[in-house]
Amino acid sequence: MVVFITGASVGFGEASARKFVAHGHKVILLARRLEKLKALQDSLGGEQNAQIIACDVRDSTQIESALQNLPQDFRHIDVLVNNAGLALGLQSADKANIADWEEMIQINVLALVRLTRLLLPQMVARKKGHIINIGSIAGRYPYPGGNVYGATKAFVRQFSLNLRADLYDKHIRVSNIEPGLSGGSEFSLVRFKGDTNLANAVYEGTKPLLPQDIAEAIFWVATLPSHVNINTIELMPTTQAPAALNVYKE
Repeated sequence: MVVFITGASVGFGEASARKFVAHGHKVILLARRLEKLKALQDSLGGEQNAQIIACDVRDSTQIESALQNLPQDFRHIDVLVNNAGLALGLQSADKANIADWEEMIQINVLALVRLTRLLLPQMVARKKGHIINIGSIAGRYPYPGGNVYGATKAFVRQFSLNLRADLYDKHIRVSNIEPGLSGGSEFSLVRFKGDTNLANAVYEGTKPLLPQDIAEAIFWVATLPSHVNINTIELMPTTQAPAALNVYKE
């Protein structure tokens, strides 16, 4: 298989790339930081196993150009892992930064649907393909400060289900993977804009999911027999459960 992974330089994306290559598959890795991509490419055995695209996931023009210039044996993409995404801030809606909201929508929603739309025609033409979207339990369970981040992940969930409604007769699989509390990545560091104290506090006293756990789920759904579609997987660490409904009392 050829697997295209966005947000590939760290976290879920990096772990997934290592998992697929370890099992003999080729990967296309997209992320912004060229130095990290090159280091990952080298560790995966070089260009024969991994091709890299260093750009912002929102840059559809550059992505399309890069895909057209891939070596021939990387051009038929079997699996797209829409992993790139981010949360910014944890303020209540009345105090949140509107620029943060817009950036989350641009990356978590617009970039995801544009890349999906770019690759779907070749999958449909070949009657083979799998879109794996990385959602979040935030798309199911609201929490204070989740506002737009949770809304973008709810979009990803519903978009995934609607893709299946469109593609049921075209041999294209679509899966949405929704992790809960996850460590070992830059997620919280990005959310708190580099504040390591706030980021580390999220995981204190917990045993969160790790990137390797999510990579296992991604690899599993991608390597099931072709007639099997996993619609949605929701994962939480054992230290987390759906929260009770909160009631404010004056």
